[in-house]
Amino acid sequence: MNTNKRQEGFSLIELLIVVAIIGIIAAIAIPNLLASKRAANEGSAIASVRTVTSAEATYQATTGAGSYGSLANLNTAGLVDSALSGSTIAAPKSGYAFAAAADATTPNSQYFVTASTAVASGIAATGTRNFAADATGVITWGAASTTAMSALGTPIN
Repeated sequence: MNTNKRQEGFSLIELLIVVAIIGIIAAIAIPNLLASKRAANEGSAIASVRTVTSAEATYQATTGAGSYGSLANLNTAGLVDSALSGSTIAAPKSGYAFAAAADATTPNSQYFVTASTAVASGIAATGTRNFAADATGVITWGAASTTAMSALGTPIN
């Protein structure tokens, strides 16, 4: 009978060291991944605001007969997709809710489109900036999406 058994495998110390190394790597990588996701969401929001701005100009010149329309009008005319026109805080597109409407104070001559973050802070934040544009075509960003932000916000580069 052979009483000398050969034991193979990793010791508990070796396994704990590996787990600690994986934890350190995760602690470094996860915040960078979340920041990248927020930046990608903001890029998507800017592109979507630009799409709505172009769609509004097309709508005014064609289907709208001189007036601007809402996101629902733009979707019905086939100028924006349903993911963009149906985005809300409850059902955001890339972490942003979008709204667009003709300005009631100056009928038919102005519109306003906004992109608001669905979650503005914390680890689950979908973006750090809100975006807006009007008939001038300048996309601005600020802390809150309001009609004043279009005139007073910071233009994006």
